[in-house]
Amino acid sequence: MIHFLAGGSPAAQAALAVLAARYGQAPLGEARFLVALGGDGFMIEVQHRLLGRNRPVYGMNRGSVGFLMNAYREDDLPARLEAAQAATLHPLRMRAHSGGTTHAALAINEVSLLRETRQAAKLRILVDGKERMPELSCDGILLATPAGSTAYNLSAHGPIVPLDANLLALTPISAFRPRRWRGALLPAAARVEIQVLEPDKRPVSATADQTEVRDVRRVEIREDRAINMTMLFDPDHSLSERIIAEQFV
Repeated sequence: MIHFLAGGSPAAQAALAVLAARYGQAPLGEARFLVALGGDGFMIEVQHRLLGRNRPVYGMNRGSVGFLMNAYREDDLPARLEAAQAATLHPLRMRAHSGGTTHAALAINEVSLLRETRQAAKLRILVDGKERMPELSCDGILLATPAGSTAYNLSAHGPIVPLDANLLALTPISAFRPRRWRGALLPAAARVEIQVLEPDKRPVSATADQTEVRDVRRVEIREDRAINMTMLFDPDHSLSERIIAEQFV
């Protein structure tokens, strides 16, 4: 039994109507398979809805990029679902401190810090409690999961990280000083703390996927391995294969 979820685009809604009429629409709690129709953003939204329940989700691309999705085909869907291979991901947990308040959020792709004004941000970076960079002058910085390494991280010229590498990508955004620093690959178990220097003069926001916190003073980030998220992929188009192939485009 299949339960279909669809994004708000006309293409996704049209696909929902066609597939539900053809294969039926099982109740969410009774479905053996969940199928998400949309783009990567919708897949991230669905995974956030299901956090803590670890329901495997098979995505079909009715969006633009579709890196986390399978190709859209209406035929033989039950057979594709039976043959699909699972990829298990863990989100990042962000704790952002702002104005005496601590804001917690989870990120499936990345946690990013960005300057809020024309002034460059000045950041201090600690890993596992040890100072690694006393001052980074930049537009921002992000910490990406392997799945998120092909998203904003790649656009910021960060490395693509294979799913089974047990690594996170720490990538500066338009670094000014030190100008030649390109970031770092960190163990998945690393605890990253980013402190904002001169926060009143150079305000910084922090974003975990769709959750944004303004005027942060300090941000702590770590991978939460207690939470599993499972995505299903066609055997000839697995997420691991796509991550490798993306490096040769």
